Amino acid sequence: MSKAMSVRLPKYLHREIKKLAEEEGISMNQFIATAAAEKVSSLKTVEYLEKRAEEGSREDFERVLSKVPDEEPEERDKL
Repeated sequence: MSKAMSVRLPKYLHREIKKLAEEEGISMNQFIATAAAEKVSSLKTVEYLEKRAEEGSREDFERVLSKVPDEEPEERDKL
């Protein structure tokens, strides 16, 4: 179920959103909803990674890293 929300935007931001939404062929509402979803996803990802980092240890990292062979990468894997 969707909920309505009134948001006041500066005129320049309103113009930019309108322009970008038109270029994308979507409504301003869809543009703003997508932008908000992307921001929420970004913040949740940071939160998740910080939590996972707290659970890790340098010792475990070094143990796993020691299993990687010390050899040149294949040609297709070189940058």
